[in-house]
Amino acid sequence: MSVSCNKLFKLLIDRKMKKKDLREKAGIGNSTMTKLANNENVTVEVMAKICTALNCKMDDIIDIIPDDKE
Repeated sequence: MSVSCNKLFKLLIDRKMKKKDLREKAGIGNSTMTKLANNENVTVEVMAKICTALNCKMDDIIDIIPDDKE
Protein backbone atom coordinates (compact mmCIF):
# COMPACT_ATOMS: atom_id res chain seq x y z
CA MET A 1 0.00 0.00 0.00
CA SER A 2 1.20 3.50 -0.76
CA VAL A 3 -0.01 7.03 -0.20
CA SER A 4 -0.36 9.77 -2.80
CA CYS A 5 -0.46 13.46 -1.86
CA ASN A 6 -1.50 14.63 -5.33
CA LYS A 7 -4.83 15.79 -3.89
CA LEU A 8 -2.95 18.09 -1.51
CA PHE A 9 -1.06 19.81 -4.30
CA LYS A 10 -4.20 20.13 -6.42
CA LEU A 11 -5.96 21.72 -3.43
CA LEU A 12 -3.11 24.21 -3.08
CA ILE A 13 -3.47 25.12 -6.76
CA ASP A 14 -7.24 25.48 -6.41
CA ARG A 15 -6.75 27.81 -3.43
CA LYS A 16 -3.94 29.71 -5.21
CA MET A 17 -1.53 28.83 -2.41
CA LYS A 18 2.17 28.15 -2.74
CA LYS A 19 3.98 25.40 -0.87
CA LYS A 20 5.71 28.13 1.10
CA ASP A 21 2.32 29.48 2.20
CA LEU A 22 1.28 26.06 3.45
CA ARG A 23 4.61 25.53 5.24
CA GLU A 24 4.19 28.80 7.11
CA LYS A 25 0.49 28.34 7.90
CA ALA A 26 0.88 24.72 9.05
CA GLY A 27 4.24 25.20 10.77
CA ILE A 28 6.05 22.47 8.84
CA GLY A 29 9.55 22.46 7.38
CA ASN A 30 11.10 22.23 3.93
CA SER A 31 12.09 18.61 4.41
CA THR A 32 8.49 17.69 5.24
CA MET A 33 7.24 19.37 2.06
CA THR A 34 9.85 17.44 0.09
CA LYS A 35 8.63 14.18 1.64
CA LEU A 36 5.04 15.05 0.72
CA ALA A 37 6.05 15.92 -2.86
CA ASN A 38 7.83 12.56 -3.14
CA ASN A 39 4.90 10.67 -1.57
CA GLU A 40 7.11 9.59 1.33
CA ASN A 41 5.81 8.84 4.82
CA VAL A 42 5.09 11.70 7.21
CA THR A 43 3.56 11.55 10.66
CA VAL A 44 -0.14 11.77 11.37
CA GLU A 45 0.67 14.88 13.41
CA VAL A 46 2.00 16.59 10.27
CA MET A 47 -1.09 15.60 8.32
CA ALA A 48 -3.27 16.96 11.14
CA LYS A 49 -1.40 20.29 11.04
CA ILE A 50 -1.98 20.49 7.29
CA CYS A 51 -5.68 19.64 7.64
CA THR A 52 -6.07 22.28 10.34
CA ALA A 53 -4.27 24.90 8.25
CA LEU A 54 -6.38 24.13 5.18
CA ASN A 55 -9.61 23.47 7.10
CA CYS A 56 -10.07 20.11 5.40
CA LYS A 57 -10.21 16.38 6.11
CA MET A 58 -7.46 13.85 5.54
CA ASP A 59 -9.44 12.36 2.64
CA ASP A 60 -9.24 15.76 0.93
CA ILE A 61 -5.45 15.68 0.74
CA ILE A 62 -4.34 12.05 0.41
CA ASP A 63 -5.24 8.90 -1.50
CA ILE A 64 -4.37 5.44 -0.26
CA ILE A 65 -3.32 3.24 -3.16
CA PRO A 66 -3.49 -0.53 -2.55
CA ASP A 67 -0.71 -2.74 -3.86
CA ASP A 68 -1.52 -4.75 -6.97
CA LYS A 69 -1.83 -8.40 -6.05
CA GLU A 70 -1.22 -10.79 -8.87
